[in-house]
Amino acid sequence: MMAGPGGESPAGGGLARHIPVLLREILQALQPLDGRHFIDGTFGAGGYTDALLDAGASVTAIDRDPTAIAAGQALVEKWNGRLRLVESRFSSLDEIVDGPVDGVVLDIGVSSMQIDQAVRGFSFQKDGPLDMRMARSGLSAADVVNTMKVGDLIRIFGILGEERQAGRIARGLEKIRNDKPFETTLDLANAVERIVGRRPQEKIHPATRVFQGLRIFVNDELGELARALFAAERVLKPEGRLAVVTFHSLEDRMVKRFMVERAGGQGGSRHLPEVHGAAPTFLKPAKPVSPSREETDQNPRARSARLRSAVRSAAPAGAVDFDIVGLSRFPRPTRAGER
Repeated sequence: MMAGPGGESPAGGGLARHIPVLLREILQALQPLDGRHFIDGTFGAGGYTDALLDAGASVTAIDRDPTAIAAGQALVEKWNGRLRLVESRFSSLDEIVDGPVDGVVLDIGVSSMQIDQAVRGFSFQKDGPLDMRMARSGLSAADVVNTMKVGDLIRIFGILGEERQAGRIARGLEKIRNDKPFETTLDLANAVERIVGRRPQEKIHPATRVFQGLRIFVNDELGELARALFAAERVLKPEGRLAVVTFHSLEDRMVKRFMVERAGGQGGSRHLPEVHGAAPTFLKPAKPVSPSREETDQNPRARSARLRSAVRSAAPAGAVDFDIVGLSRFPRPTRAGER
């Protein structure tokens, strides 16, 4: 998955082929060998899965996008029994796989495949329905923009999209939608540009962060990530490896906080005080890794990627506590039984 923030494709458009981000570094972190079993929680176009299988491992791959599952059947046939492909949310990975595994890889965000299909509504590079749903079900981006209160839109754009003019944009959109609801990606992108303006020298479209906020909210991406981190902790065997690639600061901070806290506070910063108590469930996390200049030259969508990884200890999985990752501060669709 290699989205630019908010669904804008850097470097002027889609790629001709799928390029897995930080692939070499992922393989170094996971150390796939013959006989090992891995979970690829974000199958997408199958780049990580194919490389793990090529190294001799077996893989259970998960994706909630039925389009990705359909496209992945060729890989299932290619690897003749070593790949199991499941349509589901990666937050349920410990329910999908029975028994401990050697590694889990998560590549957070929207895939290039989804961005490049106008009909999915993730990008405003081409006009399409204002959708953004990875699973093709539930609340769409159009539903959010056309029906939610201004205060809620401000939080979505400001917190999830990190948009400084969230209030101005939300109030402007409310006025426009009263006359005509938003239906397409260009409807929304053009409206945001009219509301805040755009200087000729600006490279990033003014709607980019609005699209980011909407996509994260519609798909509950931060909630899914939080649940997946705890699920990975439960399913990994001692010395099993967790590798997570993120594309913006909200995700990266969540992963850092989880790994540092679960390692007993090791490797933290002054902003993350050490926590002592239960036995650490992970060893000290590896230093974060960013793409090389060579990789970003070949694949501009990789430029904001960051890989964090950690090795599981032998301690029992800890209690689920979403305060560890700061989930409560983010606007999210509510889920039954979750605080």
